[in-house]
Amino acid sequence: MEDNLLLLSNSQTHNMGVLEHAHEALIDFLAGQRAIYFAPYAAAASAYDSYTATIQEAFKPFDVTVTGLHTVDRPVAALRDAEVLFVGGGNTFRLLKTLHQLDVLNIVRERVTRGELRYMGSSAGTNMACPSLRTTNDMPIVQPASFTSFGLIPFQINPHYQDPPAGSTHMGETREQRLLEFLDENDVPVVGLREGSWLRKRGASLKLEGLTAARIFRRDTEPQEYQPGSDLSWLLTLPTTFDQSRS
Repeated sequence: MEDNLLLLSNSQTHNMGVLEHAHEALIDFLAGQRAIYFAPYAAAASAYDSYTATIQEAFKPFDVTVTGLHTVDRPVAALRDAEVLFVGGGNTFRLLKTLHQLDVLNIVRERVTRGELRYMGSSAGTNMACPSLRTTNDMPIVQPASFTSFGLIPFQINPHYQDPPAGSTHMGETREQRLLEFLDENDVPVVGLREGSWLRKRGASLKLEGLTAARIFRRDTEPQEYQPGSDLSWLLTLPTTFDQSRS
């Protein structure tokens, strides 16, 4: 069996409902599946129930049951039998801290890698598929035990990637400048995933899909634009230098 990943930049696109922009991708990703566990941990604990209810409503057209992982007594045991895990967006630091506390990283990594568990992420949940959260956009409102995440792919993603507005007078760093700083310290490709786009991984195949182009950053290389439909499988084979001891 091969691993099966759907990594969305965002769960909601302007003037569209939650997950509406990725409807066809979800039909393909969920083929044959009838039950999903949803991890709402990027939100505040007080919002877990309402966040899960929003996702349950979004999945109604797909005839699947969505269960909040926060409602089960033993998350690790639940994930040993789960068929699909969806990790939602919010604050990446808060999300990763909770995933570490629940001790679910290894079971998810192992089962996804063996092709036993399908993984879907949006925003912070997409960051979690990377080796580290170091290319998140979020403020570190809490401190995880480390920056090490699921590591389902060998490269990094920057969800919600934004180009600087034309004529902007803002003097702070652009998103591109921040990602180039990351590359100063880590020889790991970064996919700048713009709103409305996603990555679809099936085994050794990786494709850019969705509504917008992506911008890929590599050390000592000019950033390059890739259009929806591009085959990005080469990202899965590149050697990387990532010192996880510094997480």
